Amino acid sequence: MERNQAWEIVCEFVQSDSLRKHMLSVEFAMRAYAQHYGEDPDSWGLVGLLHDFDWEIHPTLEQHPMDGAPILRERGLGEEEIRTILSHGPLAEHDRTTLRDKALYAVDELTGLITAVTLVRPSKNIQDVELKSIRKKWRDKTFAAGVNREDTERGAESLNVDLWEFHVPLVLKAMQDHAQELGLSGV
Repeated sequence: MERNQAWEIVCEFVQSDSLRKHMLSVEFAMRAYAQHYGEDPDSWGLVGLLHDFDWEIHPTLEQHPMDGAPILRERGLGEEEIRTILSHGPLAEHDRTTLRDKALYAVDELTGLITAVTLVRPSKNIQDVELKSIRKKWRDKTFAAGVNREDTERGAESLNVDLWEFHVPLVLKAMQDHAQELGLSGV
């Protein structure tokens, strides 16, 4: 599947602008991880872009992402990419065994926290976000309370990377590099 086909799927199934931007954030973070590991950024990016495409039509953890898999299969996404998407859910029917599986699990929630940190800044510009700001908000469990910090911690641990020395900076940089596309380039 080509990226433009994946984006068409996103546009067909996702109406929420914030959910689309979340999926783009995960795509960019996955591409950064693929480059770090010497893997295929296009394949990893597709997984990130499509991982939540079915959330609006299957918004329960019992349905998402399992019920979206047949649609992706029918549209031509490869089985390995589908397997990785299936592995990111809390009720995953597939173990997180590959680096790509682990990376998707690790970056998914973190992108939401970084976005929230950006949006509470007066400038609303991700270029102004520093690691210390993310760390401060990370410790405040009432801030972006829906973000599962434990998933991010477990994901970074499964990748054998340090959360604050490597993981968070890599994801932040990936998002900063695409600030305009994410709507995080300021007011």
